[in-house]
Amino acid sequence: MTGTVVRNTGSWYVVRTDNGQLFNCKVKGNFRLKGIRSTNPVAVGDVVDIAPGADTAFITAIHDRRNYIVRKASNLSKQSHVIAANVDQAALVVTLRHPETNTVFIDRFLASAEAYRVPVLLVFNKTDLLDEDDRNMLESLSRTYEELGYTCLAVCALRSQLSTLREALRGKTTLFSGNSGVGKSTLLNALVPGLGVKTAEISMSHDTGMHTTTFSEMYDLPENGGVIIDTPGIKGFGTFDMEPGEVGHYFREIFAISHDCRFGDCTHTHEPGCAVLAALEEGRIAGFRYQSYLSMMQDKDEGKYRAAF
Repeated sequence: MTGTVVRNTGSWYVVRTDNGQLFNCKVKGNFRLKGIRSTNPVAVGDVVDIAPGADTAFITAIHDRRNYIVRKASNLSKQSHVIAANVDQAALVVTLRHPETNTVFIDRFLASAEAYRVPVLLVFNKTDLLDEDDRNMLESLSRTYEELGYTCLAVCALRSQLSTLREALRGKTTLFSGNSGVGKSTLLNALVPGLGVKTAEISMSHDTGMHTTTFSEMYDLPENGGVIIDTPGIKGFGTFDMEPGEVGHYFREIFAISHDCRFGDCTHTHEPGCAVLAALEEGRIAGFRYQSYLSMMQDKDEGKYRAAF
């Protein structure tokens, strides 16, 4: 029997078959011994084979994934954590205020999605909280990312200003991700009326989000035929299994300009004849994007991976 994983609570999975039946499943005992370097060998979005039993169904095999997106596991440095599988796109929900999403976090997510060929929407939420300076910053960031080919949407879940987002989700399987506190749960409640996903207030002392989603789950969108995979909020995004020489491949502007570097193995940090450093000096590469690149280049040496909530 075949179905799609629609919920993952850590040790249990809910699988929905083609005829709409739901089965509570566990992973078969020897499943984790097949060389899967992941803390969760099965993820929401996976198509799996299941064998129903007297009390519990068991997942016996995963079908080939057309794509997936991973981050570095928070507790085991040599393992990955699969966030979701078989998605059409990822929507990274970010906020400029309450809390502020760091551009390094954004760029790490974008680079990882680029590595796994997952298109990304940047969803700037809580626009009702922005003053004039914030709005100028939003315009500047959006312009930078849109010039790189990323779609940027400005929304306000509390005011139901979501028409552009609804259209972008139409008919697609979309991973929702972002820091805790950026309003993912509020967005979900607005997009799926009656869902009632729990929300929480922002910590006043640290202006950070308090974690409300504790597991990954797939939700059907009622109006447009799409589905959303909601995931727990994360503090940071540690990239997995990416060598320093590969990092520049996943920054679109750096990759494009690097073909003009004097040396084929240029790290774009100090070499003579580096076209990337020249472009940075001329303002053709945004300074904050280059700092994100350097941060990822230093990961293996400085252990900069951040734990998840």
